[in-house]
Amino acid sequence: MKLRLWPRSLIGQLVFAVAVMLFVAQAINFVLLSRGMKQQALAHGGGMAVARVIDAIERDRRGDFRRPQSDEEARERAQKLQISDTMPPLPVGATPLPDLAKYVRGLLDETNIQVESVDAWALPLRERQRLRRPEFPDRAVVVVAKVDGRYFAVRSRIAAGGNRLQGFLVWQTLSLYLLLLVPIMFIAWRAARPLRDLTRAARVNPALRDAEPLDEEGPSDVRDLIAAFNAYRARISTMLSDKDRMLGAVGHDLRTPLASLRVRVEQVDDDRLRDKMIASIEEMTAMLSDILALARSGAGTEAKERIPLRELVGELVADYQERGKDVAMEDVAGVNVLARPMLLKRALRNLTDNAVAYGLRARLSVTAEAGRARIIVSDDGSGLTEEQIRTLVEPFARGEQSRNRATGGAGLGLSIARDIAEGEGGALTLHNRSGGGLDAIIELPVQA
Repeated sequence: MKLRLWPRSLIGQLVFAVAVMLFVAQAINFVLLSRGMKQQALAHGGGMAVARVIDAIERDRRGDFRRPQSDEEARERAQKLQISDTMPPLPVGATPLPDLAKYVRGLLDETNIQVESVDAWALPLRERQRLRRPEFPDRAVVVVAKVDGRYFAVRSRIAAGGNRLQGFLVWQTLSLYLLLLVPIMFIAWRAARPLRDLTRAARVNPALRDAEPLDEEGPSDVRDLIAAFNAYRARISTMLSDKDRMLGAVGHDLRTPLASLRVRVEQVDDDRLRDKMIASIEEMTAMLSDILALARSGAGTEAKERIPLRELVGELVADYQERGKDVAMEDVAGVNVLARPMLLKRALRNLTDNAVAYGLRARLSVTAEAGRARIIVSDDGSGLTEEQIRTLVEPFARGEQSRNRATGGAGLGLSIARDIAEGEGGALTLHNRSGGGLDAIIELPVQA
């Protein structure tokens, strides 16, 4: 399973990007502050040690070390200074500090003191506890410089503020996250919410011309986009309305002469010729009805209703059985959908007619899963090829290649069913069954 780190939403991407950049900036800040504090600690502790070493060297050269006047002075001198011809012993557990030693050696070289070696150690915990003053949370160190064959050991202190620095940076980072991420999340939410509404509106079938214009809200760029979308949808609605009026006029103008022609044909004396002419007129009338139904699918004034699929499918099957068609109802889930009943019935009739005509018989069933209802029309035919499944849902595409309506329609039944399903917020799919036959499935959202 691939781990996805980059968020998909606008809010998630903005928050993630800002959080990462803040983390990187604070990491760089931590490195720079750590180096600065380290240099400051070396300058403070190393400078103190160098001053004591130089003072000890000069006083040793002058030979003016006087004897301590009291035990307290002797203890203080022992803690601060030790001069010997051999390396003084160090407490067990002392930690080497090569950076401090290098820093002290550099300062001594700048004062023209010929230093043979410089070493530095941090005293172990028990020594630091004994020497530390509560008001100065630092570390006690020992610096030993070898000059002219003599060892000068002095004590000093360096700041130990690493934990304090880490705590400070943690609180600083949290404060920055709070101050920056909260306004960014609000701004992103203010831009993303109308964009989500716009996405949902764009997915609605444009043939449904009862949609209200979206409210223009959010940043100016988003408001301009919503305004352009509302104008675009209004233009589409106007074009579709003009198309419907044109189709209505065409249908009326064609049906009138066809009806008049039918009356005149009835007066033909030759029965064979009259029947052929009547069949041609009926074919033209049926094709005209299919074309108008395809063009107007998804439109119309019929209101959506809460439809129990068990009743709808039962009524449809009973109607076919009364006409002697081999249509049966199998398992039907007791679910409801929100759709226009006449259009949904027309889509199911088209699928059932195809199943009876090409698949010997039709069986209707309904299943429900994950908030979707699946109305399945199954037949026992030979099925379809993948190419036919892709093309038969297009207008005027027929599995039976002749143009005779006795052996096949105008090739609009599946197209009408598909457009009706999409107009109701669903989809039409065709699947070959493993045991033979074809399943035509209309999938719609379940209505609680």
